[in-house]
Amino acid sequence: MSRTDPPGLDLGRLRAHLDARRPGLVAGELTADVVEGGRSNLTYVVGDGRSRWVVRRPPLGHVLPTAHDMSREFRVISGLRDTAVPVPEALLLCEDPDVVGAPFYLMSFVEGTPYRTAAELAELGPERTRAMADALVGTLVDLHAVDPAAVGLADFGRPEGFLERQLRRWKKQLDASRSRDLPGVDELHDRLAAAVPVSGTPSIVHGDYRLDNVLVDADDRISAVLDWEMSTLGDPLTDLALLVAYAERDKVSLPFVSNASSAPGYPATDEVVARYAELSGRDVSQLNWYVSFAFFKLAVILEGIYYRFSKGQTVGAGFEGVGAGVAPLIAHGNEILKEEK
Repeated sequence: MSRTDPPGLDLGRLRAHLDARRPGLVAGELTADVVEGGRSNLTYVVGDGRSRWVVRRPPLGHVLPTAHDMSREFRVISGLRDTAVPVPEALLLCEDPDVVGAPFYLMSFVEGTPYRTAAELAELGPERTRAMADALVGTLVDLHAVDPAAVGLADFGRPEGFLERQLRRWKKQLDASRSRDLPGVDELHDRLAAAVPVSGTPSIVHGDYRLDNVLVDADDRISAVLDWEMSTLGDPLTDLALLVAYAERDKVSLPFVSNASSAPGYPATDEVVARYAELSGRDVSQLNWYVSFAFFKLAVILEGIYYRFSKGQTVGAGFEGVGAGVAPLIAHGNEILKEEK
């Protein structure tokens, strides 16, 4: 292994595979840098001194292959290539774990900036921030307007019963990581289960759509939507609701989530929802249920992190305060449902 090999990526084996599968693509010796910021799948920028590409692979030591399915990510960005949704070009999928130690895929490198903080946006000014937020919503509308069958993704998920399955899945996750009393969480789940909305026309769902999961070019346009590991076919309002929930981070103390929505010029939640409704033509009258469900999911995710931290299974710093963040999420989810009455 050369000194430039980052963890999880043997550049010699990668080069040999690319030379065999895509002769002439790579011109010189490969170098690689790990892209920071991802919490799940690993991302590397790989270059040969002339061109750059991006490699994605599952995290080191992952156990469940289905949770980090490279073929799903590769397939969805391949399908979206000729749509209005900007995505990198999918270049190669390798499902043989013997090449670099896990399945991986290669995609084109796209120029752009992932804006993660309000301070970064403040430097650009309110007008550019507003333009960026409008582009973020517009691109989400474009995604939800794609006909899955027309891009070869008709079987990418099961839209029927999507919300019910999601609720069961996250309840199962909660039960698997329960180690303490969580006041209000069963009430929240039961209220959600008793009022599941009837979904509108299904669409491709990103699953974690937010400003720091897209790249923005120099003209404040979205140059690429990234991190498709949660994508499927389902109810598009789950994407909108998570965007709304992330924007309310300061109400519930979500320190690990981007605070970009608090930057001057970033539109208020009501404006974001109204813009989405106007551009998409979709009924958002029951969005409170979806936002409440988003907070339930976030509470379950945090409780899972707290559970692993309490068992000594987390690596790194910054997990100490995670447990205290769960109760406010549960309370806020219940509050939102009460507003329906």
